[in-house]
Amino acid sequence: MEIQKIAVLGLGKVGLLAAELLYKSGFDVVGFDLNPNNSDFPFPVRALDLSSKNGVIDEFKKVDAVLSCLPFHLNTNLAKIAHVTKIHYFDLTEDVATTKSIIKFGDSSKSLMAPQCGLAPGFIAIVGADLITKFDSCRSCKMRVGALPQNPTGLMGYAFNWSPEGVVNEYLNDCEVIESGQRKWVSPMEWHENIYIGGVKLEAFTTSGGLGTMCKTFHGKVANMDYKTMRYPGHMAQMNFFFHELLMRDRRKEAGEILVNAKPPVNDDIVYVHAAAEGYINGNLERKEFVRGYKPIEIDGKPRTAIAWTTAGSVVAIIELVRDGKLPNNGFLKQEEISLSEFFQTPTGSLFKNN
Repeated sequence: MEIQKIAVLGLGKVGLLAAELLYKSGFDVVGFDLNPNNSDFPFPVRALDLSSKNGVIDEFKKVDAVLSCLPFHLNTNLAKIAHVTKIHYFDLTEDVATTKSIIKFGDSSKSLMAPQCGLAPGFIAIVGADLITKFDSCRSCKMRVGALPQNPTGLMGYAFNWSPEGVVNEYLNDCEVIESGQRKWVSPMEWHENIYIGGVKLEAFTTSGGLGTMCKTFHGKVANMDYKTMRYPGHMAQMNFFFHELLMRDRRKEAGEILVNAKPPVNDDIVYVHAAAEGYINGNLERKEFVRGYKPIEIDGKPRTAIAWTTAGSVVAIIELVRDGKLPNNGFLKQEEISLSEFFQTPTGSLFKNN
């Protein structure tokens, strides 16, 4: 089934930008939000109560695809409805349990089930898989992403430009890795290391969900693989104190509220992407890297934060690839199956290459 008309659910900063980019790319877009405002959008925007299953089904039947930019805990049911109504499904979730639930029916779906299409998981898996293909045999692939303020303050050195619910989830849930050829689960906020990008010192530590399905895909092919979040030095210690010594791990919703109140979003942010793979090419041990620092850019005359345009841009580029017949139109889509060169060639994916 081709994609022409697409519904975007959730019109926050990322959802709204995704809808605008899809519209700019030639899609027939309709936006949905629980409380849509009266802004002058170039596409229709309607209210949608997700608690009304029949109402959701009726709206899904009117479109070819749906993109959920909603909190992760809503996505499993939305994906099931998309599957039943035989329309394509995309989301930005980093939640492992959500993805596993979608895989159960996604593998046999007559439409495309494509969760994890954001930055991490999402773009970082596309980059990591591309690096792996450059080797005759790859011994390690390490992927790191950090969405940070350009001008940090305080001991945390952070600003919550991303969903607090998602960040708390990543900090507290176990992380899948491949170590010495074995798939295993490790604790979050451990395996600390230092990384320098453009002279800026960062720390990296394990967080949940960033690898998506990569461990399963590359088990037996890559001996060591892990994903870590990057922050300014000292952040991990502060978060471990907050969640574990103060026991905020047992009060996740309140933890998110406290953290956002303490470190609200900023406009001058930066998204660091660091992927490195090592292996053998023609018998020689080599290392390949992909390192970027993405900053805010202007799109259609409006300033866009780095986290907003990289997240929205990733999923829109993937949807463009599906429309153009470069990706399957049924079953479950793994991010590591997407060609980085073809991603860069899409109208929206070119933003990652040119900025």
